[in-house]
This record gives sequence, structure tokens and C-alpha cells, in this order.
Amino acid sequence: MDSQELGAFLRSRRERISPSDVGLPAGARRRTPGLRRDEVAQLAFISTEYYTRLEQARSPHPSREVLTGLARALRLTDAEGDHLHRLAGVEPAAAPGPPLVVRQSILDLLRRLPNAAAIVTSATYEVLAWNDLACALMEDFSALSRRDRNLARRAFLGPHPDGRRLYGVSDADEFARTCALQLRATAARYPDDPETARLIDELRTGSIEFAALWDAHDVCARPTLCKTFTHPTVGPISVNCDSLDVADRDQRVVIYTAEPGSPSEEAMRLLSVVGTQRMDVPG
Repeated sequence: MDSQELGAFLRSRRERISPSDVGLPAGARRRTPGLRRDEVAQLAFISTEYYTRLEQARSPHPSREVLTGLARALRLTDAEGDHLHRLAGVEPAAAPGPPLVVRQSILDLLRRLPNAAAIVTSATYEVLAWNDLACALMEDFSALSRRDRNLARRAFLGPHPDGRRLYGVSDADEFARTCALQLRATAARYPDDPETARLIDELRTGSIEFAALWDAHDVCARPTLCKTFTHPTVGPISVNCDSLDVADRDQRVVIYTAEPGSPSEEAMRLLSVVGTQRMDVPG
């Protein structure tokens, strides 16, 4: 526990928050910026004396519950909350499950990629966000239930009657193997997440191949650098596949781009106009 740094950090966070930020009346003119110590203590459900000792580096080791209350009271970000815990000598609590909220800047990035198909996936391969070209190239994710937007489930369990076919993509077998290996690592990061456990149980029960891959205990997969989609309207489209990690959310941005000047680039341009329409369906 670094008492001096902990006290200085608490003080700096307290001074940046106005009473209106936490729903408190401003009251009479304040001598110092931010909240008073007694207000922080009230919001964190601890005594003013104890909070004062924390800021003055005179307090014993605070509990995880106290730190959680202070993080909430001071409106700390996830990174600031983790920093607070480490200053107090307490390991930050692990997230209960893979984060499912996509940062706004990432959503904005997807919209700024008109010539590329892009999706955001969670640590369990749930598609969380997408742009229009991704829907045109792969599938209209907006028309699917959350359950059907999980790429690992679709890779091993259908939904197509001919078994495991994922959007007519060339690397379906390799992608499925990658899913199994990555899910083992995900399960280790979120051992107490019931949703992750249910997904893995469902895949092990419903797919002999997934069960075999899971029981092999492998965790390393080769990245897929290119793949070909067999599209019902424009035919085969070969694309480069780049995956960017969003480390603080345990998510991936997957971007599909065609080689400049290639027939696939022309096909992608056509898809950007056609969208999710099916020109091969009468009427």
C-alpha cells in the first residue's frame, strides 16, 4: 500500500468533481474546488474521519468494499478504479464477464470505413457492432437475434442444414478451430461468468468437433490474413482480414478490405450500393 500516493490521488479526484456532478446542492461559497471530504464519505458510505485519514495517509489498509465505494463516489473510470485499488495494495476485481458495450469512438470508426467491411466482436465471438458493408458482405446482423450473432455458435452449430457453414466463407474450418482455442483463453479470463460457461457447454454438447478441440487444451491460433466470401449476389470476394484489439474492452475490430484494383474491390463497391438486397431472389 502506497499511503502517500493513495491520499494524493483521492484528493485530486475529489477536487475535480462539482457537487452538481453527483446530485448535491452547491450550497454556500466553497473555499476549495470540488467536493468536501464529508460529501465524499457520505457518497461512499464511510465515516468522514476514516476518509480524512485516507487522504492524510494515516489510515490502515482499506478493504475492497471501501475502495469500490470510493470509486463510485468519485466517478472513477475503470482505469482510475484499477489504479486506486493498486495504490491501496488490493488487486482489482476481475470483470464478471466479457464487456459487451462498444466504445463510441469505435462505433464512429466503423462508420468512417465506407470501403471496408468491419465488425466488432466480444471475447466470446458475439458480433457487437458492424457497418453497412459488413451486413452486405456477411449477413444482416441487425435482423438476427443476439444468440444468432455469435460467430462461434454459428461456426459449430449451424444454423444451415448442411452443418457448419459460416456465411459461405473459405476458411470455415480454420475459423472454427480458432474460435475453440480463443474460447478456452476467454474461459480462463472469466471463470465465473455463467454466460460464457453456458456457451461452451452448448458447443461441447452440440458439436463433436468442438468437444475434441476443447479437450485438446490448445490455446494458440494462427491469424487469418485473407479469406474468400461466396456471396449470392456478386460471387466470390477475396479480402484481407485485419484484427485490431481493443484491449480495455477485450474486444476485436475485424476489418475486411479488398486489394486495390482487383475484381473483389469492384464487387465490394457494388455491395456498398446494393446493400443487403438479394438480386437473385425474384420479386
